[in-house]
Amino acid sequence: MKMRFKSALLAAGCAAVALALTGCGGGDSEDKASPAQLIRVNSAAALAQVSADDYDANVDGIVTGATLKRWMSDWAAQRPPGVTGKLVILQATAGPAGAEFIKPDGVNVFTYLSPSSEWVQTRSNGVIETVSMVPDGAAMDALFKKYAIDPTRDMIVAAMGTGSNPNAMAQGRIWYALRYWGVERGHLAVLNGGNQWLNGNGLAAADFQAAASTAPNSGSFSVKSLQVDNTALQATVQDLLAVLPGVNSNQKGDGVLIWDARSASQYSAGQVVERGEDTDPDTAGNQACASALCVPTNVDNYRWTFQNGGSRQGHPWGTLQLQYTHMLDPTKGFAYRPKSVLAGYLAGNVDANGIGLIDASYAPVGAGNGYQDGDTVYVYCETTFRAMITGIVSAVILGKPTRFYDGAMVEWNSLSYIADRTGNAILPANSPWRTDVKSFFRPAMATAEVAPRTITDPYAWGTDAIVESDRGYKTGESVAGGGGGGLPSNPCGG
Repeated sequence: MKMRFKSALLAAGCAAVALALTGCGGGDSEDKASPAQLIRVNSAAALAQVSADDYDANVDGIVTGATLKRWMSDWAAQRPPGVTGKLVILQATAGPAGAEFIKPDGVNVFTYLSPSSEWVQTRSNGVIETVSMVPDGAAMDALFKKYAIDPTRDMIVAAMGTGSNPNAMAQGRIWYALRYWGVERGHLAVLNGGNQWLNGNGLAAADFQAAASTAPNSGSFSVKSLQVDNTALQATVQDLLAVLPGVNSNQKGDGVLIWDARSASQYSAGQVVERGEDTDPDTAGNQACASALCVPTNVDNYRWTFQNGGSRQGHPWGTLQLQYTHMLDPTKGFAYRPKSVLAGYLAGNVDANGIGLIDASYAPVGAGNGYQDGDTVYVYCETTFRAMITGIVSAVILGKPTRFYDGAMVEWNSLSYIADRTGNAILPANSPWRTDVKSFFRPAMATAEVAPRTITDPYAWGTDAIVESDRGYKTGESVAGGGGGGLPSNPCGG
């Protein structure tokens, strides 16, 4: 009865809001000029940006060492249009010996060490507490203070330092947090490739030094001054549940492509592994998979696919899988592959090794059966670190409307009527936020393996407490807790 009562209130509230909005976008209304009304709300489509075919031609989004070199050589004359401040390079790690940090000049160019731990935060969406979420407004303001950044004037470049898969994820987290909080595309870039490759490919040994700039901790800028709402970049559990199909198969024409950036072994809960993977990591001396996909030797022992004490492994219905590693070229400092290659992957093409997007049948979807015109791409992995790479491909290189399911599988797999190691079910059987009912999964092999989770409210009205809190931080307006106070953030949908 509790949930029926809430649903009735929600329906009545939506009806009232619909009448008040006079068609949501037509009609005349008095402008009360509240802080929220003065903020431009951007859709995922509005936030997408298309890279040039030649990454050297970009002045935001994906930029190359050659572009950075040009900027560094004469910042005052070469800085991008609309940028009137300094060049701030945020390196996720130090580079290798001889190419540790891109060399600042201490006047116009500054390079700071900014690890990925600064760009994530444990937060509650109203139902569950989740690790590695986008930082809140206070944390972002602290970062602007630490690095003395004014994102309305400065150019911010997210760099890896040492090129690697994890460091490409880390620079993606920097981009995502800044874009989510409203930094305009013309003031934000991702440097393509790690320092070990950039040294000789756009930059030279003289363009590096052993130490980073000292963070001045003197900034005064607040995200409250960024009068745009880019929270559409984040997809919540509620959002993902709303777009999943009713069956576990690829659904063309439904307006979405949901991309799992993890390995095929995690997507399939150990039923298949991908080329190069050990076909049974729990068994010593096994041969690696030599074809595009292989069946593990011991398909029943799938424990090795689990992470973070998860209650289950698998994937949401209707999602497609292509591992993030294929987006990067390890021979070029883990730089993003050419735009044409990435576009082929998203369209459903396979590469020379037979690797491409697969569906729940564990077969490639086939050319033309991936992204469809008008689709919004939802990206996720375990903690939306790997999905930062697939999301950069989709949103920044290919220019597709993209949303990041930031809670990711660490959250999704937790929202289950499955017992943890305390013997208690993580969610009650009648919670409306059980995701196990819309997932292919295989449960943990023993409850002792399942970590307890912090549940805020299994009967919350919504899962957008983070988004609503972040909007409230900008406007200073009171925001109801528990996932948005019972009304959708956009009563007209979208």
